[in-house]
Amino acid sequence: MTQINSAERNAEILAELRRLYPDAGPELHFTNPFETLVATMLSAQCTDKRVNLVTQKLFARYKCPKDLAAITPEELEPQIRECGLYHNKAKNIVAACRMICEKFGGEVPCDWDALNSLPGVGRKTANVVYANAFHGDAIAVDTHVFRVSNRLGLAHAKDVEKTEAQLMQAIPKAEWSRAHHYLIFHGRRVCSARAPKCAQCTLRSLCEYCAAQEAAEKKEGSAT
Repeated sequence: MTQINSAERNAEILAELRRLYPDAGPELHFTNPFETLVATMLSAQCTDKRVNLVTQKLFARYKCPKDLAAITPEELEPQIRECGLYHNKAKNIVAACRMICEKFGGEVPCDWDALNSLPGVGRKTANVVYANAFHGDAIAVDTHVFRVSNRLGLAHAKDVEKTEAQLMQAIPKAEWSRAHHYLIFHGRRVCSARAPKCAQCTLRSLCEYCAAQEAAEKKEGSAT
């Protein structure tokens, strides 16, 4: 293995992820910043597939922030129930849309700080919307990005914010948004939480997690 966390090694990892997932991109369905924001807020602790089923009906009825700002959270709840956590999600989505109408002229703001100020919008959601709706440079850290990046050694952190900061140092800014999707795709297809497919992974020789597993197996074998 090359020097841990070296720029060359990070570049090799990114090159292989880019080769593996040339078409990596959002798996949520949206066509504009409003839909991007709502779909991302609904995706917390919910699969993209289920969110897409819900938003297909939702976006046919509500076309813009003004439409959702005009209803109550209680009216929205049954329409998003399948996404889970529907009580808080409905409250935050309606509150965010009302703030967008009152403070930002009815348009989802393209400024990261403004996005982050919306009710129910944390760093991850702001990064996703900023990157996908406005083509900004941002790397959102969800459970897949957190797991895969720390296993590979692109980051060495125990929380999401430190992982984000370290990835911003390890990955060229122009690739932040694409790298977010590469890591998600790899986490869903190969580097799963409970049973990672290490034997099939083409990043095995560069992966700190695999190196640690192999070292543990050798130690265990020599002790028997």
